Amino acid sequence: MRRAVCPGSFDPVTNGHLDIISRASGLFDEVVVAVGVNKSKNRLFSPEERIAMLREVCGDFPNVTVDSFDGLLTTFCAERGIHAIVKGLRAVSDFDYELQMAQMNASLADVETVFVPTSPEYSFLASSLVKEVATFGGDVSGLVPPMVHERLLQRLAENAGSGGR
Repeated sequence: MRRAVCPGSFDPVTNGHLDIISRASGLFDEVVVAVGVNKSKNRLFSPEERIAMLREVCGDFPNVTVDSFDGLLTTFCAERGIHAIVKGLRAVSDFDYELQMAQMNASLADVETVFVPTSPEYSFLASSLVKEVATFGGDVSGLVPPMVHERLLQRLAENAGSGGR
């Protein structure tokens, strides 16, 4: 069975993420979407919230599951017998960083990285940009799944009402 992992913070999951996950699900028998849990980083959504949103929006992909990891991605892969990491590339600048990560990961574990070029309509899309635009009232409804959009606006309203999180 060909298994792969699509790692990320997914804070929040975007249509660009779903594009890569969808394409990976066509290439592999099983795809595990792995939410990175880094407690030192301040995220808009908790790991549990990000996992729940991903499970909901990935529900149409029968061969996709969602999990989380803390620590090295290679440890996560080794513990689950996963030998491929799928990463989306938006621009050449992504490739520079991701190539270094791929080489490091390969030196740590029996894992290959598969690079999937982002579809042109998502080449500019990043979770951080979505959050920033939404924070200032910009319309990001076409950049994230509808359910994620609702939760994003709700969380931003909560944070504005409480003076930040």
